[in-house]
Amino acid sequence: MDKPWKIIQELQSDNSRLFKEAIIRRESDAANEELFQGIILALDGFRTFGIQQVPFAENDGNGLNPAIFYETLKRMESRVLTGNEMRDAVDDLCNQATMEQWNSWYRRILIKDLRCGVTQRTINKHSRYKVPVFECMLADDSKKHGKKMIGDVIVEPKLDGVRVIAICDLDKREVKLFSRNGKELINFPEINMQLSGVLSQMSHSIVFDGEVVSGNFQKLMREIHRKGSAETNDAVLNLFDCIPFKDFKEGICRSNILERKSTLERYQFGSKIRLVEYVKIDLSSKEGHKRFLEYNKLSIDKGFEGIMVKPQVGVYECKRSSLWLKVKPFIEVSLVVKDFEDGTGRNSGKLGALICEGEDDGRLIRTNVGTGFSDLDRVTFWKYRNNILGQIVEIRADAITQNKNSVEEWSLRFPRFLRFRGFNTGEKL
Repeated sequence: MDKPWKIIQELQSDNSRLFKEAIIRRESDAANEELFQGIILALDGFRTFGIQQVPFAENDGNGLNPAIFYETLKRMESRVLTGNEMRDAVDDLCNQATMEQWNSWYRRILIKDLRCGVTQRTINKHSRYKVPVFECMLADDSKKHGKKMIGDVIVEPKLDGVRVIAICDLDKREVKLFSRNGKELINFPEINMQLSGVLSQMSHSIVFDGEVVSGNFQKLMREIHRKGSAETNDAVLNLFDCIPFKDFKEGICRSNILERKSTLERYQFGSKIRLVEYVKIDLSSKEGHKRFLEYNKLSIDKGFEGIMVKPQVGVYECKRSSLWLKVKPFIEVSLVVKDFEDGTGRNSGKLGALICEGEDDGRLIRTNVGTGFSDLDRVTFWKYRNNILGQIVEIRADAITQNKNSVEEWSLRFPRFLRFRGFNTGEKL
């Protein structure tokens, strides 16, 4: 049976997914315990070893005994080994190992990056060995779940930043920041320090869920994984949820979001950590619908990336879930039907688009609305188009844009028909 570093080198040799999967199945069938022990340690995002920089081996040692390596790793994980003592122990391991052993295997376990294109899901799907999957809750698109946009919800802005999962481990007295995929983030020292100050307020280990935002998104993306001298001084962690660490590892927290928000609000944070504001709305009521539209307009004015809608009774589940829905901000305007456009192709002989015009906030808007109609709408509206002429129609769009051919006219980006207002020509309700 090949040594683990030979298998890692083999996995690196070909980028084919099928090639890698076949190797994992082969080694699983052969019960290569040593290989999978190291793979699980490297890919398990819940296990950390407290070391940031691990040296490369530049000379061959006599060979490292796996038992010595794993005993040292155990002491590092439990934080029995820390600081200079830990670094000296790692240097000693490096000197004992051959270059091939260390650089292709043991070092990669320590840095938690096998660098061979194998993920948690690859192992879990194609072997009998299982890696705990590091997952947070992800939102689904509201367009796929329109029927769920009802009832008592909380609504909050969707921020344009980087998702950060902060694990505050009370047993280890440490804080670790991770991306949503479980990759450790080390370039936010001020945020980490302020979260470490919150440990004394906790009775058990907590996972905080949020978004790091800075003044420049492109710069933030450049700096987030930079090795050394990262400039993240203006980064702020905006928290919108929290759950017990044990629930996060189990994949679900059954407390509802209002309870979780209440827990979050009990902690005292520093200036680099803020709570995301939210409002409670009943989407099934007319007043709630009105408030939602007002919140939507506010989101557009403030330049938010979107809106998050979450049921007040919703749990936290570590996967993509329709309990969290992301809504793209939109505008709604009411314009007058001035003319019609015949359909083409499958819509030939039916309505193609409504040609609409009107004023909104002092701007003259002219636009063609060609989406949002059912097949029956297209047939009916075309047949009775003379009765529709002059009616007021409500339109939803992404934004108001200036017409290229006139500085005095405006149009709509991606306009979509919603409904007619009233039943008589020119009637306003």
